Amino acid sequence: MSILIKPIITEKATNDSELFNRYTFVVDKRANKIEIKDAVETAYGVSIESVKTLNYPVQRNTKYTKKGLVTGAKSGYKKAIVQLAEGESIDFYNNL
Repeated sequence: MSILIKPIITEKATNDSELFNRYTFVVDKRANKIEIKDAVETAYGVSIESVKTLNYPVQRNTKYTKKGLVTGAKSGYKKAIVQLAEGESIDFYNNL
């Protein structure tokens, strides 16, 4: 089971990492905070103070078009915000 799916690199997440040393990841829905902490520590070689998780539900939408009723869905996911110890950092761009 791969716990870390991908890092979230948005304007808000980048600002959070620069100012508060917090990094954001999309993680497996079944992973708990302890598993997320171990996965980040082994993948990036950093020490972690805390982990916060957020579960986003499936978003369903319906449109009325010329061809009739069109339905769609955006899949749900789990997001983890990881607070690193003082003086630690993660560089996502080092192997480009």
